[in-house]
Amino acid sequence: MHHFQTICRQFGQILNGEPHVENGVCSVSIKRHLNVRIQGRQSRGVGMEEIMFEALDQNGIALNMAEIAILQEEIPLFTKRLVDQGLIISALHNHWIFTEPNLLYIHFQSVESPLTFARKTAAALSVLR
Repeated sequence: MHHFQTICRQFGQILNGEPHVENGVCSVSIKRHLNVRIQGRQSRGVGMEEIMFEALDQNGIALNMAEIAILQEEIPLFTKRLVDQGLIISALHNHWIFTEPNLLYIHFQSVESPLTFARKTAAALSVLR
């Protein structure tokens, strides 16, 4: 378990977020500061990113997953960055309707070293405003 905790701390450092461990899952939440209105009301509750890994094996390979809030105009460059790094995009959808600007959520995943996944995710996040 100590090895898991160490990797989780490094995972958080790479993503510039605070890691949290619960039920064998290491997760890092990152808040994007987006100016979003839902049904005409300002929302500060949207724009969370959740990046996580679990099921770490003895070879240092894990199931890695992420959900990122993304503006519509950010989709082409962000998805290209993910695909170019070999990450699997598993979903792109809205959570809320009547948002201004249009806000979507993208899910992506891999099975590889969590630290490799964290570096790939950090590189992709760098293209977002």
